[in-house]
Amino acid sequence: EDLVDAENTDNIVMMCNTQDVPNVLEPLVDLGRSDSANLDAVFELMTKSRHRAPCALMSLVPTAYENEPALSNNPEIVDFYKFHGGLLEAWDGPALLVYSDGKSIGASLDRNGLRPARYSITSDGTVYMMSETGVVDLEESDIVQKGRLGPGQMINVDLATGEFKDNIAIKSEIASRHPYGEWVKQGRKDVTKMTFADDRLYDDATTTFAQGTFGWGLEDIGMQIQDMAGSAKETTYSMGDDAPIAVLSERPHTPYNYFKQRFAQVTNPPIDPLREGVVMSVAMTLGKKESIYKVSEKGARLIHLESPVLNSNEMDRIASFAEPENGGFEQATISTRYSLADGPDGIKDAIEAICDKAVEDVRNGVEVLILSDKSADQAELDGTTYIPPMIAVGAVHHRLIDEGLRMDTGIVIETGSAWSTHHFACLVGYGANAVHPYLALETVKQWHGSKRTQSMMKAGKLDSTTLDEAQQNYRKAVENGLLKILSKMGISLLSSYQGAQIFEAMGLGEEVIDTSFKGTTSRIGGVSLSDIAQETAMMRPETADEKAKLINYGYYKPVPKKGEYHVNSSDLAKLLHDAIGLDKTVSAATDRDEAENDGVKPKNAANYEIFKKSLESAPLANIRDLLDFESDRESISIDEVEPAAEIMKRFCTGAMSLGALSREAHETLAIAVNRVGGKSNSGEGGEDTVRIKDLSDVDEKGRSPTYPHLAGLKNGDSANSYIHQVASGRFGVTPEFLTTAKQLEIKMAQGAKPGEGGQLPGPKVSDYIATLRASKPGVTLISPPPHHDIYSIEDLAQLIHDLHAINESAGVSVKLVSSIGIGTVACGVAKAQADVIQISGGDGGTGASPLSSIKHAGMPWEMGLSEAHSALLNNGLRDRVTLRVDGGIRTGRDLAIAAMMGAEEFGFGTIAMIAEGCVMARVCHLNTCPVGVTSQKEELRKKFPGTPEHVVNFFMFVAEEIRELMAHLGYSKFEDLIGRADLLKESEEQLARIAKTKGVTLSGFFGSIPESKDDRAFLRATPAEGGGLKDSVVHVNGGSSDLDREMCNHEDVKAAIEKNSGDTAVSFNIKNTDRSTCAMLAGDISRQYGNKGLDGNLNINIFGSAGQSFGAFTLPGMKLRLTGEANDYVGKGMHGGEIVVLPEADAGFVAADSSIVGNACLYGATGGDFHANGRAGERFCVRNSGAYAVCEGTGDHCCEYMTGGVVVALGTVGRNVGAGMTGGIGYFYDEDGRFDERVNGEIVKFQRVGSAAGELQLRNMIERHFEKTGSEKAEAILDNWDEEKAKFWQVYPPSEAQSAVVSDTIVGETVKVSATAPSEELCYLPVGAGLSPDQTTRCAD
Repeated sequence: EDLVDAENTDNIVMMCNTQDVPNVLEPLVDLGRSDSANLDAVFELMTKSRHRAPCALMSLVPTAYENEPALSNNPEIVDFYKFHGGLLEAWDGPALLVYSDGKSIGASLDRNGLRPARYSITSDGTVYMMSETGVVDLEESDIVQKGRLGPGQMINVDLATGEFKDNIAIKSEIASRHPYGEWVKQGRKDVTKMTFADDRLYDDATTTFAQGTFGWGLEDIGMQIQDMAGSAKETTYSMGDDAPIAVLSERPHTPYNYFKQRFAQVTNPPIDPLREGVVMSVAMTLGKKESIYKVSEKGARLIHLESPVLNSNEMDRIASFAEPENGGFEQATISTRYSLADGPDGIKDAIEAICDKAVEDVRNGVEVLILSDKSADQAELDGTTYIPPMIAVGAVHHRLIDEGLRMDTGIVIETGSAWSTHHFACLVGYGANAVHPYLALETVKQWHGSKRTQSMMKAGKLDSTTLDEAQQNYRKAVENGLLKILSKMGISLLSSYQGAQIFEAMGLGEEVIDTSFKGTTSRIGGVSLSDIAQETAMMRPETADEKAKLINYGYYKPVPKKGEYHVNSSDLAKLLHDAIGLDKTVSAATDRDEAENDGVKPKNAANYEIFKKSLESAPLANIRDLLDFESDRESISIDEVEPAAEIMKRFCTGAMSLGALSREAHETLAIAVNRVGGKSNSGEGGEDTVRIKDLSDVDEKGRSPTYPHLAGLKNGDSANSYIHQVASGRFGVTPEFLTTAKQLEIKMAQGAKPGEGGQLPGPKVSDYIATLRASKPGVTLISPPPHHDIYSIEDLAQLIHDLHAINESAGVSVKLVSSIGIGTVACGVAKAQADVIQISGGDGGTGASPLSSIKHAGMPWEMGLSEAHSALLNNGLRDRVTLRVDGGIRTGRDLAIAAMMGAEEFGFGTIAMIAEGCVMARVCHLNTCPVGVTSQKEELRKKFPGTPEHVVNFFMFVAEEIRELMAHLGYSKFEDLIGRADLLKESEEQLARIAKTKGVTLSGFFGSIPESKDDRAFLRATPAEGGGLKDSVVHVNGGSSDLDREMCNHEDVKAAIEKNSGDTAVSFNIKNTDRSTCAMLAGDISRQYGNKGLDGNLNINIFGSAGQSFGAFTLPGMKLRLTGEANDYVGKGMHGGEIVVLPEADAGFVAADSSIVGNACLYGATGGDFHANGRAGERFCVRNSGAYAVCEGTGDHCCEYMTGGVVVALGTVGRNVGAGMTGGIGYFYDEDGRFDERVNGEIVKFQRVGSAAGELQLRNMIERHFEKTGSEKAEAILDNWDEEKAKFWQVYPPSEAQSAVVSDTIVGETVKVSATAPSEELCYLPVGAGLSPDQTTRCAD
């Protein structure tokens, strides 16, 4: 019996004193358990009280109900979610949840719908639900319905009545049980966004003084405020973070800078805030939250905030709710300021005082608690200091939790110390419900009114804005930045992020953690509360100059004198250039052809010593600067040490893309590292096929007609990168790109912006770059966050499987970024059959990234590398993988320390760019690099001064430095240093250099690295794989590739590839454990014929339920016909040929209404024709750049990030169509007349099919679909074409607006209806194929 009223319940819940202190039930949620186990515990408790199982799960894992077209006819469901959103924080993350309370059984999918969930209903009424179709062997003739769960959807079977209820039916039933809408309307107070006040809080002098006391610098206004208020965007910057970590800095830092944002990698996916923001929200609530166990109108009595960033008018509105007739929300303001005379130790008493006052106020009924550091005037600023808001909110938040009062109030932070998106994330993450950034808004007013800003607006250098618009822009930038930060951890709602402490501290001592940040990891100790108070006081302007003008701290851009130290300075570049013989004035733009040896001067070992000493004597910057060597043996002669050539084989270049770098820079680096036997890396932009072959046309002057823009070449040089990277944008990923690599790298995360996708500014997308990336010139390219096919360890394993299938001789590496928990992740990646794991530091370089991501996400590689090495060793997995590390590595000393922490290979990024001429101008994102290293402008590229010899000289110096170190330590073989952390010790001398480091200790963390002095077996491959050098062993797919091997070894198939003409037909049966089917075959064809594939036709007929990645990487000439069904990733990376999927002829279900393929089909496709007689799942044709696809309906996010090709959907689609679509065309059949609600109009436009060419393209693709699949839906549309064509919408981005299919303005342009059509003409079959009389007539028509 359902227990609906509290009065009828003698449940254990009633024994709890309050919701905050369920003494009887503790621990209900335990951090030691998995997230799933905790969800299950809360779910069980809710079902044991008075919630039905579907109700409990709807509350705990809500759908993204806001602006959801599918719920427009069911307002009661929306009201249910609004009500429960005020009681519970949503569980987030990819999850297919199956549930039962004994009365019903059902399943639900999370709000993002990344996981597959397929079900079939048979004629006898049985419902089969499975994560992959084909798990249960069913006769298709017995199936009456095939479906799938979409994002946030639920199905339910009533065990008493046997009734099956779909998503709307079960949710409407649950939502109708209480008048939720009425409760919300009566009890909830809404604070919507209001206009901003124009009045100034202070005069300019007081504003500047206040800014100084809160740690503002000139850069914060000139870079961040200008970009945020001027264009509503975060500042974009480049080159990574080479400034000291906060605890090692000699400059004062706010507490925010001691925190690094955590991010999702492998264990759960980041979300896409840019293109999939429909599932996200920054809305927050204030007030007392009622018990989740007693559903009543009281639960709706909350203040609902549209935005967590409040202005003064909104603060006044909140204050008005204190009136009894207006809600009666009691409020109190607690000042966080205290007397400057109390000294640094005064902060402790001040914290205790505000915590005591907060507890007293909340016990007395205060529901809105405001912590404020605002001063009334200059006099108060002069006499007082403040508790940094992070310290204050964290301390109050945790004290209220300890007292069982936290759910009884909402906390608003009113502060002058919040201006960056990272600051807001920290405050919310440690307990704030909202922030009033009064000084940031005051600064926007000051900036907007300045003569400089006004003159820039008049000159057109800044968009002209009113003062209100500038403040709105600032708030929008903060909100978008918050969405980006919480999305990188895979969290959709700011209310779920609030108080979740998704950070790692670096440089905070135990006292600080225990006071304000309980539960936060801080692995190396650090500063105390009095240290923080001292550092806060150091920010105060003391001199007249400081009071008149803010200090430029140089935290982002290097500045002389008072500026922060930056390792990669222009001075450092000059020292290195002198050592390797590089003259930046010698280039193709000057007199290089006349200069001896292309202007390369002899390398100079003495100058390299100066370069090395400059780094050793520089200010502390990295954790490794606090370490020193401590050998266990006598020194040896350097003659006994292995040669530099052997050591350099361990060198790699960082994954820097062609596009971020110029052709000259990218190719020079590849040639140089290939020359020394190392591993070059393509980055995520693909590579020109001309680079596959070694050079053989170099003249005596070192010039090659193949590479006329390069100098210093030699015959035998190779510009083909050893490692080819596969990133989330799939730019340049073709079968030939994959089969010409010696190693394939999966980019799970990037050091400069983990949890986010890459970006390439539009000005850098030249015609050449656009051709390589199958995109549009001049259009900014943004990669999605890594979630489409690598959102979990199982799916990462699938992508590894795909890559091992198409190129069995290439190892697969997985790039991760250092963060707490990376050891567990590394173990999972090793079990997923990766050959190499790369650990990147959070300070890695980048061509373009949001500034807050560069500065505040990701940990130093020292932490991640040692954790990963230790975890792999402790779990017996270390011999399965090679560990590579990169991120700010510059010298042989860095390499030696990395080796001792477990690294076997080493990546050089920024320093390698410096070695080919980079002068650290830090304008990579602007396309204005003065030496052509990171520019696509022809005139700047001619100024590129580097040659392969320069880079080789640098590598030689580093290798020789390592040899000297090895000799000093007494080791002759480099591999004997790997994993030997016992050879490292803390440097007392270095620790004593800065007062802040007195609380830092490294021994506890690095001392936990397992002892491996005597057992060195991990350096070799597993005995099962021969026990040889790991570099020469590649993991092999198991039984899941047996069908692929059978195909490749089939005599008819081998003969067809060899003959390369005519038609060949073969047939096979398939089951859902056969994965990546046809990828091995595509690899065989690609190795022989490249991307052009076969001239003949290889017709492969397959029957059954296909496993994941069916038809991955197909090529021209491959024609796959699957009769049955398929799972996720059909046609992944498809480059040509044809894939047809259709149900069995005697199927008992309606094909057009049933799911036949899974999610993310045709992800990254670059060509080919696809036809599915049935519906596809979510994210159909993501990043399609050339495939022509027809299906009978899709889920959400269709055509996302598409840059080319054509998509036709003959049925309904989910929401967010065309998000991020910058090329290609979509045609959508609108049966219910509501397609307009489902389009993301940020980029694309949509219209009825009006042009003759568009109609021709659409009709012919539907005819082809009918011809290939026998689709009843297609036949019905064609039979009544004149009427049905009016139901189609055509979706197109601006780049296609003038094409013939969109506009009739262009006459004579050919219309392409198939990816395999020759010369883009209207044609059905590839060149050489015979045409039937009917086809000949139709082509003529």
